[in-house]
Amino acid sequence: MSGGPVNAAAARVDVVFPCLNEEGALPWILGRLPRGYRAIVVDNGSTDRSAEVAREHGALVVTEPRRGFGSAAHAGLLAATAPIVAFCDADASMDPRDLPRVVDPVASGAADLVLGRRRPTSRGAWPLHARVANRALASLMRGATKLPLHDLGPMRAVRREAMIALDLEDRRSGYPLELVLRGHEEGWRILEVDSPYSPRIGRSKVTGTIRGTYIAVLDMSRLLRAQRR
Repeated sequence: MSGGPVNAAAARVDVVFPCLNEEGALPWILGRLPRGYRAIVVDNGSTDRSAEVAREHGALVVTEPRRGFGSAAHAGLLAATAPIVAFCDADASMDPRDLPRVVDPVASGAADLVLGRRRPTSRGAWPLHARVANRALASLMRGATKLPLHDLGPMRAVRREAMIALDLEDRRSGYPLELVLRGHEEGWRILEVDSPYSPRIGRSKVTGTIRGTYIAVLDMSRLLRAQRR
């Protein structure tokens, strides 16, 4: 069941939504948060009404002028106060009602980090070039960690204090991969669960474009090379 706006004291989970021009998707997303989940929308340089729309729908809005997925995600992490922090794209490709899939194993103590493996709901949900790139990166990630992981999907959950302690450095597309690699080094129990993945609302800045995918692959490949040293 979804609830209304949640204040910081009542939040069991803070959900960070890195955001760049997502005013069309935000009303749907913010209206589908489970009860006890608080939205933190990190405006990463939007030129539309994303920040205003987020505030109108009860989200905490954080402004992060330094462009980059990692910059936005980390700003949201630092603004969070709930014991568990989840991350989710703000483009409506993933349903916030599915957040308990990744949060519950962390809350129960069964895992330290849970990743949502994208399962497309239609042929157009995940562009072919992005799927191919993801498979290649996932193979390298499995080689680096020996973990049975298949995706660095945009939905994930972790305990806030543990993630802050990792002191992640990447501020671009490699941020999610650095979280996995550093968490693995610390002996975290990392779990992957299936998460439905639908066509996004609006134009993608990363996986929907060949250039965005190429930049993400470069960022993540750099981290994986450093891991092997």
